[in-house]
Amino acid sequence: MSRVAKKPISLPKGVELAVGANDISVKGPKGTLTVHHLPGVSVAVDNGVVTIAMDEGTDDKFGGTARALLANMVTGVSTGYERKLELVGVGYRVAMQGKSLNLSLGFSHPVLFDAPEGITLETPTQTEVLIKGTDKQVVGQVAAKIRGFRPPEPYKGKGVRYAGEKITLKEAKKA
Repeated sequence: MSRVAKKPISLPKGVELAVGANDISVKGPKGTLTVHHLPGVSVAVDNGVVTIAMDEGTDDKFGGTARALLANMVTGVSTGYERKLELVGVGYRVAMQGKSLNLSLGFSHPVLFDAPEGITLETPTQTEVLIKGTDKQVVGQVAAKIRGFRPPEPYKGKGVRYAGEKITLKEAKKA
């Protein structure tokens, strides 16, 4: 069995894990998440500790994946996930328009982005976007989609970037 799968997951207060026939659900203060039961993996809950075991005669290839998915779900329903984006460039700004995000990214038209279910978008300043949610994969996907509207370009570094992302700038053409 993989080393990752052997590590137990401790459930914080207020978080419950229920193992069904076809799926596993984690319920906490921030919401409920479910994942499809992976083949050959057994999940057991004992005194607030979740352990992963592999069924006899099966490959252990899903053990680490199942453990990582469950650990991410436990973290998501207890504390949640957050991703921050920064807009760099003259005239690049963002504002909330109802539940939609209105992005001015140097195009001839504004870009409107509707948040999917379970995701909250905030704009602390005109050049920052906070993406919050319980599902790590969905939060990352939304951040990547917003970044994809205008990724940072390599000459001036203008565009939408993750907070703290380092952009390697290329040297300009010499005459």
